[in-house]
Amino acid sequence: MFRVPLDLVAQKRTIRPLYANHQATPYGGFLDPAWDRSKDILPGMVMAKQSSEQFTLYTGAGAQKPFGLSALFVAPVLGIDEVRYTATNLFTVWVGDSQAVFEVLAPAFDPLASWASQTDGSRIMLGATKTAHASGPGLLSPLGANVSTEPIAELIMPVGTTKIIVRLNRIAA
Repeated sequence: MFRVPLDLVAQKRTIRPLYANHQATPYGGFLDPAWDRSKDILPGMVMAKQSSEQFTLYTGAGAQKPFGLSALFVAPVLGIDEVRYTATNLFTVWVGDSQAVFEVLAPAFDPLASWASQTDGSRIMLGATKTAHASGPGLLSPLGANVSTEPIAELIMPVGTTKIIVRLNRIAA
């Protein structure tokens, strides 16, 4: 159940599967109990998998690698924390192959990035922003400065400034 405060009843989930019935999987695990909830995790933000089926927001710290896209809100600033409501710390991350396509809504992707489509047929690979990035950690962004070197997705099409369409593209590093 998607529980939101009464003042946020129009809140939308910031990730929407377009092609996911057989192409993507909600991968279950637990939110790292050490996560201090100092930064909102929105659906569509990039998560890193730790040992023992634990997930945390990708920050670029240590040996973290992007694993998948968050399926849940852990957003104390917004007042929505789907993990805390269950009192179990269960967490879900979308993973899939290159056939899995998602809409990701702002603000779950880098607002400072250039989201223009390529007209020459080249691919725009997306990684995850690191803590040192001006937009903060865990956002989808074109590979570059303060962004993971491992792509997690490919930009299919920007749809204005509030929505992008991405295809998961996990490449083992």
